[in-house]
Amino acid sequence: MPSGSGQSGAVVPRPAATVVLLRPAGAGMEVLLMRRVRSMGFAPGAYVFPGGGVDVRDEAGDLPWTGPSPREWADVLGVDVPRARALVCAAVRETFEETGVLLAGEPGSDDLVLDTTSPEWERDRLGLIDRSRSFTEVLSRRGLVLRSEWLRAWSRWITPAAEKRRFDTWFFAAELPPGQVSRDVGGEADLTRWIDPALVRGEWEQGRMPMLPPTLVTCGQVAECGTLDGVRHVKRDIVPIEPEVRAVDGRLRVFVPGGIDYPLPSE
Repeated sequence: MPSGSGQSGAVVPRPAATVVLLRPAGAGMEVLLMRRVRSMGFAPGAYVFPGGGVDVRDEAGDLPWTGPSPREWADVLGVDVPRARALVCAAVRETFEETGVLLAGEPGSDDLVLDTTSPEWERDRLGLIDRSRSFTEVLSRRGLVLRSEWLRAWSRWITPAAEKRRFDTWFFAAELPPGQVSRDVGGEADLTRWIDPALVRGEWEQGRMPMLPPTLVTCGQVAECGTLDGVRHVKRDIVPIEPEVRAVDGRLRVFVPGGIDYPLPSE
């Protein structure tokens, strides 16, 4: 994966993927947010969506897969085919590692309800985290396929050039598969919370849910859709968004395109 510094001196961002996981709630919906432990080097204490960096094995061509092909995803995401395959795989793999929710099933069937809470599944989840097992192995052994049709490309955010740790992150939206539940599995997060996306900004303004601008902006965009059906059908253009960090009156603020600015979580 890219590392080091570019010609401008900025750190080259690492490719990453994250999933805006949604579930029905009454006539509306809820979004899953995770609070990062305060020992994390990046965004400690901030609420985030499940996700993480792309691993070299996410590009594996033998990953069992249904839905839009890596070539189709490459066109949507604006990347080459290996990177598209890796991003979709990373999105699904990281979501399973961090929440126990698996966006996979039997090919051609939506009827299978997966119980990923068993000891066998937990061993596989931990094996993915320590890289002793590959995602291809975990799915193939059970005759399952990654269901790329359950993902919706949402946006792409790049960490500001001034930051020492940078990510080039593709955001996907997905619905919680029927019968599955998210779990507090520890590790990088110390709390998970399902919340109406329309309430997120108020929680952030009151200081109860610190988060980086991409998370806050995305929750607002999802809330504007109103319903899960609205999320499924809204038109999204995937273009890179790179905020800028500036000092204003002695405090650091993050400016996103369009002139909107936000304080950093520690501010």
